[in-house]
Amino acid sequence: MPPSEALQHHSSCSALRSHLEAKYLEGKYRHYHPLFGNQKELDKVLCASVTTTDLAETQALLGCGAGVNCFTGGPEAPTPVALAEQEGQTLQMEFLQNNRTTEVPRLDLMKPLEKHYSVVLPTVSHSDFLYKTTSTAKLLQERCGQEEFSRCWYVLSDGVLSYYENERAVTPNGEIWASKIVYLAVSPPDTHGFEHTFEVYTEGERLYLFGQESADLAREWVKCIAKAFVPPLAEDLLAWDFEWLGRLPYKACLSLQRAQEGWFSLTGSELHAIFPEGPCKEPLQLRKLQELSVQGDSKNQVLVLVERRTLYIQGEQRLDFAGWLGSIQKAGASLVDTLSEQQLGDSDIPVIVYRCVDYITQCGLTSEGISRKSGQTSKTQQLLESLRQDARSVRLKEGEQHVDNLSSALKRFLRDLPDGLFTGAQRLFRLEASEIEDEEEKVSRYRGLLVHLPTVNQATVKALISHLYCDQCFSDMNQMNTHNLAIVFGLTLFQTDGQDYKAGHVVEDLINHYVVVLSVDEEELRKQREESLPLQRCVSSSCVSSPPPSDEQQFCEQPIPTRGAAAAHPSPRSSSPAQPAPVQGTQPHTACTCPMSSSRVSDPSEEKQPRVQHTPVQKAATRAAHSCPKSSSRTSSPSSIRRAAAT
Repeated sequence: MPPSEALQHHSSCSALRSHLEAKYLEGKYRHYHPLFGNQKELDKVLCASVTTTDLAETQALLGCGAGVNCFTGGPEAPTPVALAEQEGQTLQMEFLQNNRTTEVPRLDLMKPLEKHYSVVLPTVSHSDFLYKTTSTAKLLQERCGQEEFSRCWYVLSDGVLSYYENERAVTPNGEIWASKIVYLAVSPPDTHGFEHTFEVYTEGERLYLFGQESADLAREWVKCIAKAFVPPLAEDLLAWDFEWLGRLPYKACLSLQRAQEGWFSLTGSELHAIFPEGPCKEPLQLRKLQELSVQGDSKNQVLVLVERRTLYIQGEQRLDFAGWLGSIQKAGASLVDTLSEQQLGDSDIPVIVYRCVDYITQCGLTSEGISRKSGQTSKTQQLLESLRQDARSVRLKEGEQHVDNLSSALKRFLRDLPDGLFTGAQRLFRLEASEIEDEEEKVSRYRGLLVHLPTVNQATVKALISHLYCDQCFSDMNQMNTHNLAIVFGLTLFQTDGQDYKAGHVVEDLINHYVVVLSVDEEELRKQREESLPLQRCVSSSCVSSPPPSDEQQFCEQPIPTRGAAAAHPSPRSSSPAQPAPVQGTQPHTACTCPMSSSRVSDPSEEKQPRVQHTPVQKAATRAAHSCPKSSSRTSSPSSIRRAAAT
């Protein structure tokens, strides 16, 4: 026994109680027999002990796992009881008979699902005052005031949470068995009358709400209750600062035939899981799910979570499933405007950005004034609210939304980001990098600043600039060259008032040097070029009077631009609404690529039914083949573009 846990003459009643519970209920401080764990030797020594008067040795052997009904090896006295009777050891015989049904500790070498916890599991002991409302059979969707809570003395001991009228009462007013607890949920602060509250839901379909004035006291109760009902198999879940913790039936890729019981904890936007075969290597990132849906009827619902793997979750009762469902859906949604808190795709691009860019590429790449024209205010606002709430579930179909509404929604989302797309590096981008005269040094400076952006911001910058580069490739049709796009998105991305063009210079530089600045490799460029060929051919044949170049001419005569070439031969800055300078080794509008097609966010709808996959540019090519507007030399004035960007 550690000296720190030994009783002293001045020990309090509480310390005495804790010591006795630890000693007699938890089996702490016990002295194990030297043969503990060796079942064969324990049984052999027991058979020898029962033939003597050494009752203490027999007790020690039974207490450490010797089999009271083990086979002695002799047909005349096959059990220790028969052997003791044969030898005339009455006390030994009576002791063995009294302990025939007693569970004894033993080493457990079986699989987690087959575990039989013969050893008395360590119990958690805790006592203090708590506030509780009357139990209910429905979810708490309304705020409970302080007047609805009653103050009681609670004691958690030996797997039972008992509550008394006060600390001197002997008879409990009620009990909650830890083994019957299905889930434990911590409410956000100030959800109810007490600042700190938590819920306990049991197999009897009763929901209990507890409250505490102190955050530390509430946290201690949550910790103790969690330890009391979570088995050793899932104790790793206790290491997380969870909002929800409990057990649920589930089906996964390796066990779709029948549901098994798994243990789950919800922490922020991560769902940790421990299954019978072991814990998941990585938690499910709820904001990165490809699909979060509910299947089945109201009486037999299943929550489907698809990330890199598919998980089907069921509720033990309708109430606990509804609680888990609401919390998981909330955790997987974008509740704030911060970029890192958005729903994300596999490449860390916010789904809201991908949805808008993908639709614009498919339906508006050749639309005149794309990104400059403003959409209808009411429809844009409604669309943006839907995307912010759950971009994953928004399905944008051609004809249902005008591309200008999508373009306006994208610009407003980027402009409303609390920290901006470039965060704290905005000033450095505008004032330092854009004013560097040497092009190679400037490009190097841009790359260095982008590297220090958060991961999500980097991915978003790359996706957006790639999209703008694709837009300016078709400026003969959409009238949006590099300079015009820079005017619009300079104001949007840097959240400026348009008094100067420094922000526009940055966007213009990023578009012109996107291959080098955004580290686009040759393989990616080649893939993008192959995907954009149908649209290039369509534009050339339908909208240009001269015959289009052949496929062989396009791919044999136009080398892939390399980082070294782009840096060594940078395109000059455009000071007026003119066509952008071509990337070294290419001709404008003939060998252009649309980079967004290579960084797609997985769409759940594409996985449900097999079909031919088309990139956004390929879809745009099909559309342009049917209706291609005549080329126009008219360009939008910078003042009109600035007015559009401000909206």
